[in-house]
Amino acid sequence: MDITTASRGAMSTPDPKRWRALAVLSIAYLMVVLDVSIVNVALPSIQKALNFSTSGLEWVVSGYALTFGGFLLLGGRSGDLLGRRRVFMAGLVLFSLFSLLCGFAVSPAMLIATRVLQGAAGAVLSPSVFSIVTVMFEEGSERNKALGILGAIAGGGAAIGLLLGGVLTEFVGWEWIFFVNVPIGLGVLLIVPRLVRESRAPDLARHFDVAGAVTVTGGLMLLVYALTRAPTVGWGSVQTIGSFAGFAVLIAAALVIEQRSRSPLIDLRIFRRRTLTGANVIGLMLGTMLFGMFFLLSLYQQDVLGFSPLRTGVGNLAIALSVIVAAALSQALVTRVGVKPVLTVGLALLGGGFAYYTQISVNGSYLVDLLPGFLLTGFGLGFSFVPISIAALSGVTSREAGLASGLITTSQQIGGGIGLAILTTVSTTRTNNLLASGVAGPTALTDGFRLAFWVGVGLAVLAVVTTLLALKREVLVPQAEPVESPREETDDEKAAA
Repeated sequence: MDITTASRGAMSTPDPKRWRALAVLSIAYLMVVLDVSIVNVALPSIQKALNFSTSGLEWVVSGYALTFGGFLLLGGRSGDLLGRRRVFMAGLVLFSLFSLLCGFAVSPAMLIATRVLQGAAGAVLSPSVFSIVTVMFEEGSERNKALGILGAIAGGGAAIGLLLGGVLTEFVGWEWIFFVNVPIGLGVLLIVPRLVRESRAPDLARHFDVAGAVTVTGGLMLLVYALTRAPTVGWGSVQTIGSFAGFAVLIAAALVIEQRSRSPLIDLRIFRRRTLTGANVIGLMLGTMLFGMFFLLSLYQQDVLGFSPLRTGVGNLAIALSVIVAAALSQALVTRVGVKPVLTVGLALLGGGFAYYTQISVNGSYLVDLLPGFLLTGFGLGFSFVPISIAALSGVTSREAGLASGLITTSQQIGGGIGLAILTTVSTTRTNNLLASGVAGPTALTDGFRLAFWVGVGLAVLAVVTTLLALKREVLVPQAEPVESPREETDDEKAAA
């Protein structure tokens, strides 16, 4: 047996530590997923403690979203180039450090600045989790199970964040929604080197595409900025239109640069894969439904029904638990019948959840107005996030793992910004019109929420139609060639890095 044959045999041998490694990676990924919703619950307490203005408070959320959405592709590709474990650990250290500084913030400016930095660290950390899992597990049933776990975290993380945020804010203070990341991050940091071996994309040129990184990242940041600011400053404002125009110019420049680069940040040939491209389009649509839905449901429970942050969080457990159950079923079904039928059912259930929310009332109750919708939503998320993740990473080689992971996360994040902007604009416009005509506040709010949920129904229908048209009916099976298994770097490779 020659050296090449032996090397290939070693690469195809499953990593015996892969399931323990997945458990640790999942903890880090959950930490990032929780961060948006866990902060939403604490915003009133933060505003009071640091004397935030209403417009300034928005930046505690949108500042994080700005850099998180903007740097995802760069973060994912950096892992392919520099080493996935190395980049993951760097992102984890930075995320923990900036979380600590967020908790110690003594002014609005300090908290916003550290949230911006925390978002950038999260953009490095998040796609690294998926790319490590992609090269650690061979495509097929094992990878589907692993991605099913991450899909359950992605789908249920927002609901879990509302619960944890309510508990921490009510009993120990808003600072602990940030401090809690520090011991978790340090614990994961100590364990990861023992369980996760280093890997990077084979034969990828050691050349950093500076021009591509600047244009792609800058364009995405302008898009996120426009989407987060438009509901406040107006869709027709100079600021909004200028941001969208800047996004278009930078992305157009990026496409030209990426076609000419010898080591592009985004290899545009990856979009020739119908399943991967379709998954990213549908992932964007899924994001448009998810972010706005949780935001409006939280407002309805606290501003109309008068729930405390803790009660709101406990109520959302129904979503989190149903996501976990659905995700376990989903990954098994995808292996047997393929992505398309499972995803179609999931999106239809999400649409059913939105349709149920359109009947919420001013004097509603949790059991009648919310719980059935929560269960529909939870199962819909479980049956949607898992097949989306599997489809987005199907047929992906080790060379493309970081890029594919960054793409699907970016699609969902950008979709979330679009959906949040659309649903909140619809809801706010309807509410303001009713208030101007003399309708009582709670009634106006509820009617605005109902109209926004009808828009959500329309988005769900559009996503189902896109799934039926964009995805092929196929069962995802293991590739003929084994996917690279992570391996330890040689001394020469370490020196070259």
